[in-house]
Amino acid sequence: MSEGTIQITRPFGPSIAKAEMPKELVDTLNKYIDDIIADKEKTKKQDWGHKLVGHVKQEFKLENDFIDSSGFMNFLSKAVSAWIKNTEKKQITKFLVHESWVVRQFKNDFNPVHWHSGHISGVGYLRLPKTFGKPEQADKKQSINKMGRIELIHGNKMFMQRSTFSILPEVGSFYFFPNYMMHTVYPFKDSDEERRSISFNANIDEKIYDAYGAYGS
Repeated sequence: MSEGTIQITRPFGPSIAKAEMPKELVDTLNKYIDDIIADKEKTKKQDWGHKLVGHVKQEFKLENDFIDSSGFMNFLSKAVSAWIKNTEKKQITKFLVHESWVVRQFKNDFNPVHWHSGHISGVGYLRLPKTFGKPEQADKKQSINKMGRIELIHGNKMFMQRSTFSILPEVGSFYFFPNYMMHTVYPFKDSDEERRSISFNANIDEKIYDAYGAYGS
């Protein structure tokens, strides 16, 4: 992945990166997930809900060998490398995924404000409802329809400073952010279809992640 294929956004302090997953990768991930859903034993074995904060129908962890063999690891490492090089002007030599998991969200499910472990995190979208519905007071002038959206949170609202960044999911889009970035996912209604996302936590070089120079320059 070249630097030209990743978009860097700075809605507030930390930068956020966006990359597009190849359709073949989206299809591979969806097939893998559908196979797990159809296998009750595997679904129970890979259940990850007890480790996560989401109030959703189902969450399960991806197997390490699949993360590598599917090409998902390659996609993540190239995107993160391009993001760090663009933002920090440094080349990472380490990219270690600790865990990757799937969230199956349905009508009225939600994810409260939380953050992740590791150094780098992110979320991508594999399947989405045709509509997220409209809020009860759809005529509110000051707000966009946040149903089904993910919202990133950092700092406080001040003059010339945003504290939130709202993202409308699209199939194939993947967003990368620092692990400490707080975020939440709003519920949706008017659809019985699935909102399917995939996330990960990873570590990179300590010398690059360490903003205070404890490991030297």
